[in-house]
Amino acid sequence: MDYKDTVNLPKTAFPMKANLPQREPEILRGWEEQAIFQRLVASNAERPGAKRFVLHDGPPYANGDIHIGHALNKILKDVVVKYRNLKGEVADYVPGWDCHGLPIELKVDKELGPKKRDMDRAQIIEACRAYARKWIDRQRESFKRLGVFGRWDDPYTTMSKGYEAEIVRTFARAAEKGFLFRGKKPVYWCITDRTALAEAEVEYEDHTSPSIYVAFDLVSPLPEAKLAGKKARLVIWTTTPWTLPANLAVAAHPDFTYVAYELHGQVLVVAKDLLTRFLADCAPDELLVKDVPVAHSPDAHAAATGGGGLVPSAHLVHPERILAYLDGKALEGLIYRHPFMDRESPVILGEHVTLEAGTGLVHTAPGHGAEDYQVGLAYGLEVLNPVDGAGRFTEEAGKYAGKKIFEANAEIVADLQASGHLLSDPKASLRHSYPHCWRCHNPVVFRATDQWFLSLEHDGLRKRTLAAIDRVQWIPRWGRERIYGMIENRPDWCLSRQRTWGVPIPVFYCEGCAEPLVSPAVMGRVAQAFEAEGIEAWYRHAPADFTQGDRCPKCGKAEFRREQDILDVWWDSGVSWAAVAEKRGFGVPVDLYLEGSDQHRGWFHSSLLTSVAIRGQAPYRGVLTHGFVLDGHGKAMSKSLGNTVAPEEIIKKYGADILRLWVSAADYRDDVRISNEIVAGLAEGYTKIRNTVRYMLGALDGFDPARDAVPVEELEPLDRWALAKLAAWDEKVKAAYENYEFHLAYHATMQLCAVDLSSLYFDIIKDRLYTWKKDGKPRRSAQTALWLVCQDVLRLLAPVLSFTASEAWGHLPGRPAESVFLAGLPTRARPADADALEARYGKLFEVRAMVQKKLEEARRAGLIGKSLEAAVTIRAEGETRALLEEAKAELPTLFIVSKVTLADGPSGVDVERAPGEKCERCWIYADDRGVDPAHPTLCGKCASALR
Repeated sequence: MDYKDTVNLPKTAFPMKANLPQREPEILRGWEEQAIFQRLVASNAERPGAKRFVLHDGPPYANGDIHIGHALNKILKDVVVKYRNLKGEVADYVPGWDCHGLPIELKVDKELGPKKRDMDRAQIIEACRAYARKWIDRQRESFKRLGVFGRWDDPYTTMSKGYEAEIVRTFARAAEKGFLFRGKKPVYWCITDRTALAEAEVEYEDHTSPSIYVAFDLVSPLPEAKLAGKKARLVIWTTTPWTLPANLAVAAHPDFTYVAYELHGQVLVVAKDLLTRFLADCAPDELLVKDVPVAHSPDAHAAATGGGGLVPSAHLVHPERILAYLDGKALEGLIYRHPFMDRESPVILGEHVTLEAGTGLVHTAPGHGAEDYQVGLAYGLEVLNPVDGAGRFTEEAGKYAGKKIFEANAEIVADLQASGHLLSDPKASLRHSYPHCWRCHNPVVFRATDQWFLSLEHDGLRKRTLAAIDRVQWIPRWGRERIYGMIENRPDWCLSRQRTWGVPIPVFYCEGCAEPLVSPAVMGRVAQAFEAEGIEAWYRHAPADFTQGDRCPKCGKAEFRREQDILDVWWDSGVSWAAVAEKRGFGVPVDLYLEGSDQHRGWFHSSLLTSVAIRGQAPYRGVLTHGFVLDGHGKAMSKSLGNTVAPEEIIKKYGADILRLWVSAADYRDDVRISNEIVAGLAEGYTKIRNTVRYMLGALDGFDPARDAVPVEELEPLDRWALAKLAAWDEKVKAAYENYEFHLAYHATMQLCAVDLSSLYFDIIKDRLYTWKKDGKPRRSAQTALWLVCQDVLRLLAPVLSFTASEAWGHLPGRPAESVFLAGLPTRARPADADALEARYGKLFEVRAMVQKKLEEARRAGLIGKSLEAAVTIRAEGETRALLEEAKAELPTLFIVSKVTLADGPSGVDVERAPGEKCERCWIYADDRGVDPAHPTLCGKCASALR
């Protein structure tokens, strides 16, 4: 008789080959048709006392295809949202898009070409809307393909009419509280895009600048009697010669000591501590370099007597040329003449002056620097800005008018050399980090213009924001220090931009006196119009439609013109807590913001400032940041380097679940690497997980839990041990999800699948599953354990391997819910005797490892082939011997051999060929083969299984 068909081999329709690229779109369609996400959120909301958890989506920009960083971000969010929903919390997720701003406007400009000249602002805005809509639709499909759950049919966009209205309403709330002001201050300015920039729109890149020392001739005598009658010059150092036409002062530090040094017949004033550095750059012959002992070095004595520990040190060749020492305070009020502009200016004092570089005397142009502006205010200096929006000098720059500022650098240096004011090499330069526009990557300038600002000092906003930071959970913790330092040191927020595609600043100017009308009531009317018509209403309606008879608070006139500037787009996304969380009833603060680490100066930053200003508290309870994606060598990705990895490429080859596994396997709090090799390795890990699930589903063939399940307390000891391991894994994975440490969940899952289940449990129970009586209690015990393990594994894998868990769930017999996402998290209690079971099997598995080692040696020696051909004798003493004696009947199954004999003596294992004959069905060598005449080639166990 052929007994092959009597063996209960695993059987399941769940395929071994994942074929995810083809199968996942079908699963996606099923989720949409069954409205799984909507039903999940709704069912959780119906639970009495259900807790709400809000992860508020930071909006990606609606321009271009998604990249691997988008995938990392959206999958992380999805893992959080799915876990919270499976936990029973109401975790709705509304995805969003940031739509206004320069990148889209420039793209549309390029597409429109000459046609733009014949279009009004409203028509250009509509073209920008259409462009953004196209990319929103495209990105939406890409995000959905990643398996991300959310309100994709009802997202938020910053260009929707309701959102644009809410931007104006929040602006009105800030105005009502007195945070807005208009002033002429130096701001970052892109001369390529011709607009002001926020700090978050500036990136630092290497740049080569001139490096020059310039002498300013003093008109006033120095306050030192011995210098009477001597003409002196102040020495400044600068890397921006183009700012010299705007020079209005030289700043000294009140606590520094300065020297009057005679060089080439002229008296030069520099800080005492920077004299040698100045001379090294401008007159190196004035210095003598000697080797001196390292101060405070243990080798100082040896160095002084000819030993080691020497460093070069510069000394003055002519120390007598220091004619006088001057206190910084004594320099205040001295007057000097500008080297090429027809004006005289004062020496002022400033705490911002340092000894890190230069001369300790700082060229001060209030129209071109934040610190210059602040110290200039204290001294009543004009905020002079002789540079226009395109980066050309105005008439106020004299002979340089009309020239491009960076091109004029060389001419200014040459003129300074010709006039005798240049003290250094005219070709000297400095390679340093310099601010660049994040969009066009060209150098930016500090340029004073009339702009709208949010004051960080009004009503203690800065201090209140810093206090709010300490009430937020920052993950990782260093995020707190990063954003704290940024808020602590940042200037007032420049809110105005000189572009078209954005929300207009809802302010009007009096036609009579140009006084701005900042009226929350007028802004409310503007918001109503935007709600109905969008921002195009600003340009389609006359100012009177909004001002409605209001009069200028200064001169009383009622005729106004509209503001032409738009709001910084960081205000747009920065008030999403109001436009989305408040508006949709989620409540503020929300539970979590989750974005890349660059958002400490971006969305986290702008959201925090707007919320504290308007509501008095942070908009979030927690902020989680992830790193950037790097290539396999740790290099930043760049199209020019050819090392980018597109999400769609991975999905086409491997499927979205492999991309999701990559996200969960990495410690995303640092930068995350990706390469073909890394993805291929994760695909292997995925295969282990899938095969583990597939084995369990196959072993459950014919199992009906309602009919066949064995109560947990009646399960075989090894099956209860498996449930103890499962319960421990459940807790580890839940804790990993709860603490946002998803990589720990991945590692715990690989340990469970590859070691605890595949290498141990599955290996041991195969004989019981395959050859024992089909409906016998021992076999049903193993199936019951597998049914419980498979359920838990799929439920806890669902946040990460969403497609695979969903597919496998459909093959689980007696599944407790239609979808794995509707099943909730497992609540697996540990078996009552779990500790005893883990201790017992822990020791038995130690012996098993010894047995397996000896079996491998016997196999290599040719004594046996398969382990069932072996009989082992185990020698043990004490507690181990007692345990083995107690478990004697179980040992052949645990060790997968045909016979186990116990003997006294020191610990050891002997292997020999098993006695008896091989059972045709289970392949065990048994003494009772043929005990049943009806089955002469079967052992007693197999014969019994077939009765």
